[in-house]
Amino acid sequence: MTNRNFASKNKPFLLSPAGKDYIWGGTRLNDDFGKQIDLMPLAETWECSTHPDGPSVVAGGEHKGRTLTEVIKEHPEYLGTHPRSKGELPILIKLIDAKSDLSVQVHPDDCYAMEHENGSLGKTEMWYVLDAEANTRLTYGFKQDLTKETLRESLVKGDVERYLQRVLIKKGDVFYIEAGRVHAIGAGALIAEIQENSNLTYRLYDYDRVDGSGKPRELHIEKALDVADLKSTDSPRQPMRVLKYQNGCAAELLCRCKYFQVERLLLHTERCRSMADFCTGQNSFHVLLCVSGCGILFSETAISLNFFQGDCIFVPADSVPLKLHGRAQILNISC
Repeated sequence: MTNRNFASKNKPFLLSPAGKDYIWGGTRLNDDFGKQIDLMPLAETWECSTHPDGPSVVAGGEHKGRTLTEVIKEHPEYLGTHPRSKGELPILIKLIDAKSDLSVQVHPDDCYAMEHENGSLGKTEMWYVLDAEANTRLTYGFKQDLTKETLRESLVKGDVERYLQRVLIKKGDVFYIEAGRVHAIGAGALIAEIQENSNLTYRLYDYDRVDGSGKPRELHIEKALDVADLKSTDSPRQPMRVLKYQNGCAAELLCRCKYFQVERLLLHTERCRSMADFCTGQNSFHVLLCVSGCGILFSETAISLNFFQGDCIFVPADSVPLKLHGRAQILNISC
């Protein structure tokens, strides 16, 4: 971070999420993360979002009460100079509580979405497993090569699950889900998801469930067949992760791709740590998602933000110099 006059710098702020009551959700986002959102079930919270289907809202400071969309439109400099920003927030960050299995689904890539979905972005995503009940699994691709005809026939017969690769998961696992990979989060998983700024999901199969009005949820089979990778999928391996230790904090890279970068910070300070220690590379915004513990983000200009498990902080590019103090696990997300 630079050393220009503090008055010319940008200031971080807490975000308040949008909530989603999808039928497969549970109660843990309220129970464990204190979201206080009056939805039952509460399946997802969109923690950092400018998507029109669920923008997050600034929870304090000079922009309090405004949507993040409005703030970034007025202050595009908050995004920094990363080429993927282009005046719009390029990512969306969620917490997901899967009490039941999510639908078997797939997302398009940018090219397909641009052509077939009115110029939308596609959706590549990353999952960080916050918690998982015993024997929780996720769907990750196929056990064998398939043709469109074979897959379509299995969907009609209702026996598609025999082709799906199911993977046992545990707390702390990381999964990178490229556009085109057929997937599903399994019952019992609590997930932090970092993705492109898109809400495009093509459902292939939904276990013959019905919604609150007794109707089956919409499927998108033909579009899903257009974009799905039908080749057999290698079992996902956990990436090699190296903790880099400093006084009071350790950091490890969880994922780096052309869409986003995610690091895990393990904060355990008696003395404060400068945010500059963790904000390297391109001039980008950062999003701090506290997934356990609590702490304080502050500056010498009297900015002080207390954060707790489940809180999400937007740190604009070219921010005032910031320090962290506390005992917490934080996902540090940037582009």
